[in-house]
Amino acid sequence: MKAPDTSKPPYVAKIEEIEAAGPRGANVKVKVRWYYRPEESIGGRRPFHGEKEVFLSDHQDVQSADTIECKCNVYSFRDYTKLSAVNPEDYFCRFEYKSITGSFVPDRIAVFCKCEMPYNPDDLMIQCEECSDW
Repeated sequence: MKAPDTSKPPYVAKIEEIEAAGPRGANVKVKVRWYYRPEESIGGRRPFHGEKEVFLSDHQDVQSADTIECKCNVYSFRDYTKLSAVNPEDYFCRFEYKSITGSFVPDRIAVFCKCEMPYNPDDLMIQCEECSDW
């Protein structure tokens, strides 16, 4: 969806419902559930957040359908990591974000490597053949 500030990337939202009102349905509204980018959440972007990572929030809104800029795809983390190519309209989500409390569901995810960081799909990881650790 179009961001009011054209220097910022478009907003990402999940359309939950479409309503048409007025003569011949001329006034179309969409009920959306917003995705937040890591830098828009409490705590901000962390090293393990992927460039295309978004969080499905509990923040809902009604917007004019005119604000829809284009269709995008939000994949589960697992499906995103299996894509052969990532397109500009592709994103992934591995957390739900509670916007009022700033909490995440799940509140923990698997960590890898000696750095004990969650997997970032933008970084190359290599598995050790001896211990099978990443």
